[in-house]
Amino acid sequence: MNTETGKWIIVLGVVIVLAGLLIYFFSDKLHWFGNLPGDIKIEKRNFRFYFPVTTMWLISLLINLIIRLFRWFN
Repeated sequence: MNTETGKWIIVLGVVIVLAGLLIYFFSDKLHWFGNLPGDIKIEKRNFRFYFPVTTMWLISLLINLIIRLFRWFN
């Protein structure tokens, strides 16, 4: 392992802690997240299927922007 790997592990840990704090303190204000238009929900009597297409797309976009910012400033 090199020092670059260590830096990425530290950054990943900080991001996970910040995401946890955000969810812990603001979960009542983030109820819309996961219920966006485009998220597929199928509920029947003995069956429930949920596929958050739009939510996953939004998370992917956010992670992509964060990675690009780190590479730009690095």
